[in-house]
Amino acid sequence: MKNLSKKIIFTCIAFVGFLLSASSIHGQLNTPRGSQKATVKQTVGITTVAITYSRPSVKDREIWGKLVPYGMNNLGFGTAKESPWRAGADENTIIKFTDNVTVEGKPLKAGKYGLHMVIKENGEADIIFSNNSVSWGSYFYNPDEDALIVTVKTNETSHKELLTYEFIDVQPTSTTAALIWEKKEIPFKIEAAVSDIVLADIRKKMQGQDGFSRTNWENAANYALNNGGDLNEAMQWIDAAISGQFFSQKTFNNQFIKSQILAKQGKVDESLSLQEKLISTANVNQLNTIGYQFLTNKKVKKAIEIFKLNIKNNPTNANAYDSLGEGYRTKGDKKNAIKNYKKSLTLNPAPALKANSIKMLKELGVDYEG
Repeated sequence: MKNLSKKIIFTCIAFVGFLLSASSIHGQLNTPRGSQKATVKQTVGITTVAITYSRPSVKDREIWGKLVPYGMNNLGFGTAKESPWRAGADENTIIKFTDNVTVEGKPLKAGKYGLHMVIKENGEADIIFSNNSVSWGSYFYNPDEDALIVTVKTNETSHKELLTYEFIDVQPTSTTAALIWEKKEIPFKIEAAVSDIVLADIRKKMQGQDGFSRTNWENAANYALNNGGDLNEAMQWIDAAISGQFFSQKTFNNQFIKSQILAKQGKVDESLSLQEKLISTANVNQLNTIGYQFLTNKKVKKAIEIFKLNIKNNPTNANAYDSLGEGYRTKGDKKNAIKNYKKSLTLNPAPALKANSIKMLKELGVDYEG
């Protein structure tokens, strides 16, 4: 009977505490929380990851294995017989993804999830993403509502008084989120299929107002070209920018993008033929780029002709002479290569260009001082 009475008293105290805490947060009075609330966000490509949580302090308490017990535990309240840790304080810790992702290599759909953790004595932790994101803490945890569980290794770290979520590593297609508290760090890697997500977003947006802009079609084609998109789709997009639509206009930029798509499709001769037609309208930088396209495709004679034309049109441009030097160097004409690299250096080139000309001269056996 004594044990039963203690259990009833404990349950009543927990329930009253729950009601008082809920009342202070959701009632009409706006009073400070014991554990302040925070939200952190990180973008991966165009995908947003957001974590909303409450931040308890260590306050000289023993955290791991005591305040946060190891394993699953009966919290003495709610419907759950065994509960994980709510990975924060007060309400559910919530994590949101605007697009489908993978967490530690396992797929997880876009949406909002309750975030829970099971801390283990062996230095590992289970991270639970629950479809239930509205319950209070983990008192009502139900494993049937799990969307994903991943197991990670925890790390020792310097003392962190306030429980904190950080994005400790950010890459073009991934980020690593971590819970850091006391002297423990619990990281989990989140990845997004950035190119697929961006291209799907482009397709959707081009059906709306964004589809009435020529530059948007050009940007869409260029993104697909450079990020593993469908080249046939990229060609359709760039052709729409060039002709056939009320917004279409033939420009150097969209025709050059088309030439790049042709090249990537293996249609090199068609690509170079189109670029050759652009020579008469190209500015100094564009003409230089075309010259290098021919040089890269071992059309050295034509490349040198283009570089010479660029110098004729822009006789004081240091980069034009450096490029012509590169053309002659590729041809094996050491004398003319040296001559043009030296000329480039007399025209006050930018530091990077100057360094390149000096480097090329050294490779050709000339020590340049100037």
